[in-house]
Order: sequence, then C-alpha cells, then structure tokens
Amino acid sequence: MSTPLRATGVLLVAAFLCGCGASAAREDGASAAGRRFAAALAAGDYRAGCELLAPATRDEVEEDAKGPCGPALRDLDLPPAGPARGVDVYGRGALLRMAGDTLFLSQFDSGWLVTAAGCVPQAQDEPYRCSLKGG
Repeated sequence: MSTPLRATGVLLVAAFLCGCGASAAREDGASAAGRRFAAALAAGDYRAGCELLAPATRDEVEEDAKGPCGPALRDLDLPPAGPARGVDVYGRGALLRMAGDTLFLSQFDSGWLVTAAGCVPQAQDEPYRCSLKGG
C-alpha cells in the first residue's frame, strides 16, 4: 500500500472513531440532563427543574400558568420518571426514555435542556403527546 493511501486510510479510521466518541458523549450529556431534570422534580425542587427547561418551554409553562415557572411546573404533576432506559440523539435533539416518562431535549450552547416532558407515545407514525412542551 502506498504511503498516501495508507495515510488516507488512517485518517478515515480516525475520523470514524472520533465520530463514535462524540456520539457517546452527546448521548451521555443528554441522558445526564434528563436525569437531573427528573431528580429535581422528584425532590420537589421545581426551581432547579425550571432551570433545566429550554427557554421556549419555560416561557410556555409560565404563559400557560400566567405565573412563575416553579409553581406552574409543580402543578403540571408530571409522572415520576424513574431510571433511564435509553437515549437516542439526532443532531441537536434527543429522546430520553425513562421507566415512567419520555423526555425530549435539545442541545444549546449552555448544554442539553428539556424541551418536552410527560410524553406518551401515540399510534405508530404519530407524534408523542406531551404535558409539558415548548412553542
């Protein structure tokens, strides 16, 4: 094998391996953010839960409740999430399946934030129905 071909092969393998590592890190980041959100709600720390919401989601929660996010989030009475069961990351979005809930997250410059929670799957090829969602 000539040196240029060998170098190209090494670069392709390196690019592939770096892509896999980034994917695992992104999955871990999305999963950790979702677990922090679920833990905040389980502890009754709705202020911390609000800080983990995407801006549009937080705005919608406050607008719908005509009041601050913390009490509004408490009043949504989201289901206990339980342990994480799996995460799928697509670009800057993620779906985190937990034992008692499904969360949607988006990646922002500040990290992963929850865009929807209290989500229930519908019929095949239908969108999830979510109690908490952004505009």
